[in-house]
Amino acid sequence: MKFLDQAKIYVSSGDGGPGSISFRREKYVQNGGPDGGNGGRGGAIIFEAVTGLNTLIDFRYAQHFRAPNGTGGAGRDRTGSKGDDLVVRVPVGTEIIDEDKETVLLDMSEEGQRVVFLKGGDGGFGNAHYKSATNQAPRRKTPGWPGEERALWLRLKLIADAGLVGLPNAGKSTFLSVVSQAKPKIADYPFTTLHPNLGVVKAGEYSFVIADIPGLIKGASQGQGLGDRFLGHVERTSVLLHLIDGTQDDVVDAYKTIQHELKEYGGSLIKKPQIIALTKMDSIGEELALDQARILEEATGQKAMVISSISGENVDTALYKLADIIKINKQ
Repeated sequence: MKFLDQAKIYVSSGDGGPGSISFRREKYVQNGGPDGGNGGRGGAIIFEAVTGLNTLIDFRYAQHFRAPNGTGGAGRDRTGSKGDDLVVRVPVGTEIIDEDKETVLLDMSEEGQRVVFLKGGDGGFGNAHYKSATNQAPRRKTPGWPGEERALWLRLKLIADAGLVGLPNAGKSTFLSVVSQAKPKIADYPFTTLHPNLGVVKAGEYSFVIADIPGLIKGASQGQGLGDRFLGHVERTSVLLHLIDGTQDDVVDAYKTIQHELKEYGGSLIKKPQIIALTKMDSIGEELALDQARILEEATGQKAMVISSISGENVDTALYKLADIIKINKQ
């Protein structure tokens, strides 16, 4: 299934049905009288967060959602039927955003969450509504009230407990494929990962979800490379695992590049707990890997561990560290 995390849609609730003008004319009903019923209410637009969806691809092919109108009233004081509500099902983690692409109107972050977004228009009044002591034969009715209409943006932010960040080819996808059943595309060229991937991992008996996003490069916040739009998928996480390729010459610059992009993006990402890990320990050997970790720690003041996704060295240790932080955050 193709991944899509932004989509523009148009929603409109149903119009109310018109009221009716009617009079009782049965020969056995003395004096008769007005009996025109009211119109039915239009259908509402409801958003529902459901599991089983992790992309907005369906909204590429269906952008217009209109709830049915209410039907008109009828004689014998019959009220028109209500238009059916239209339920728009979105993945858990979807934000409903105004047309300006900035104002968040709804955050569908919980499974089963249902919100009436647009109410249907009220039905119009029939002439029976206007009957009074001074107006016993009204010939007045009103049309139904119109529904509401909006243009919206949907933006999906995946629900994950931990997020993987780093430069391209830092080993994020390899790490995810080793610790979970996820099967991200892996190759030896930059930007192998073109969309986020999710994987369920275990640290002992504790399970949690990790999100792997496409690699960032210097200037991502200004749109360089794939830009920073995918950072939204790690906004909801409790902790970030920052992976740095231990085989490169300047691990300090790699660290600072990612920290700068996290800060520029905003969303409190820079304030999230981070675990720093140098990857590809199997390629450079333990001694050189530890030297790289020492250099990074001296330059940044950040403690770094060394891991190898291929050999499995210290991978479990990293998972347990992530789990400890996630557990604390969920208390």
